[in-house]
Amino acid sequence: MAKQKKAIAAARKIRVSLNALQNIREVTGYIAFVNQQPLNAIKVGDAFFTLFERIEQNPFAFKECIELPTKTKMYRQASCFSWLVIYKINDTEVIILGIIHGSRKPFKIRSLKKIK
Repeated sequence: MAKQKKAIAAARKIRVSLNALQNIREVTGYIAFVNQQPLNAIKVGDAFFTLFERIEQNPFAFKECIELPTKTKMYRQASCFSWLVIYKINDTEVIILGIIHGSRKPFKIRSLKKIK
């Protein structure tokens, strides 16, 4: 039974939504051009994609997103520096919905529920 659950977990592929890619562009662009720290922007961008790989390996390792409660606990959040990576777990894939700074208001996180 445990082997079967591992096979199911390994079968999930990760998909990064267009919204999340836009969020990464905005974050790294701000760091590189406004803060004038291009090396830090590269470091942050790499950290996001490293986190995506960790999420793909074990999507249930991170805590449930308390702003998006469900019975199945399919909405999760992982942190990367000051940002929260919000993602949704389906039967066949893990969808990265968006990246939001930790200081933003919860209603911004709730708006990610509409992303497909």
